[in-house]
Amino acid sequence: MLCTLIMEQNKRTAVLLVNLGSPDSPAPADVRRYLTQFLNDPRVIDIPWLLRKILVNLIIVPFRYRKSAAAYKKLWTSNGSPLVYSGRVTETLLQKRFDEKDIKVFLAMRYQNPSLESALAEIFKWKATDIILIPLFPQYASASTGSVIERFFELMSKRQAFQHIQIVSQFYDHPLFVRGVAEKASPFNYKDYDHVIFSYHGLPERQLDALYDDRKCANHECDHEVNADNAFCYKATCYATTRAVASFLGMKEQDYTVSFQSRLGGGWITPFTDDVIKEQAAKGVKKLLVFSPAFVADCLETTIEISEEYQELFESCGGEHIQLVPSLNDSPTWISLLEDMVRARLRA
Repeated sequence: MLCTLIMEQNKRTAVLLVNLGSPDSPAPADVRRYLTQFLNDPRVIDIPWLLRKILVNLIIVPFRYRKSAAAYKKLWTSNGSPLVYSGRVTETLLQKRFDEKDIKVFLAMRYQNPSLESALAEIFKWKATDIILIPLFPQYASASTGSVIERFFELMSKRQAFQHIQIVSQFYDHPLFVRGVAEKASPFNYKDYDHVIFSYHGLPERQLDALYDDRKCANHECDHEVNADNAFCYKATCYATTRAVASFLGMKEQDYTVSFQSRLGGGWITPFTDDVIKEQAAKGVKKLLVFSPAFVADCLETTIEISEEYQELFESCGGEHIQLVPSLNDSPTWISLLEDMVRARLRA
């Protein structure tokens, strides 16, 4: 008992929140640096090394970074990157939930700044004995959560000693996540819209297929259920997220469509959000309500891609208005969700 008491007195827990990342500024050079780091990650573009280097560094980045910089310039605010700013606010609000001096919250980005390296340096300087790692992606994917975890352990492997580590791999099914997403739609009565779209970030189909022994996601009922085989299948958990939020709000299956955005090429998860928007416009739909439950903070993919680019597409096809449901950002329910996940691991 005495040994346990001494260990508890010396225990210091670092809570490490990690999101995807953002350029340091919307300047073309900073955007190019960000895209180069991001797209060269083998978990993001999972093709042979040489082919990835040629594709990313000689084709995608040189032809894309200036257009992306223009989009980031529209996204940028007086607070800088909305993704980083929202992360800092979340970090502060979550810290306020813990009066204990032996619990400290840290923010990092997988790509660019604040970097995982700098956050871990702060954690080590603080003399943490325990680390709770929370990648801020509700649904697990190799290209997001998997990349964060891999990079975290690459950095940890350089240490002589490891802290006690706990990882939150996904939280799409946490009741507070479902409630938080649904609450964000409260200013908009979904019945006032002709149709609802749940738009998730896209992934190559091959990344889903790689999870299975038979190498075929299509064989595992991912559109309809989460089971032992597909518990970490991004597609399965996206559909499960949609069913949970729709049920919370009282939606019927015919009220909504699940789709996937931001594709980089062929062979990505379908249906594509832009195609669904065109199809709805062709049916005479004038008003769309769009959720983006793969993102916990508004970013380029929500504020610009959905609210602006898809709005223009919808209008060009005869539609009138796309209403984006904001991401969780710094909502009290989101902070309560993070607190609940941390406290559950502290009890463990």
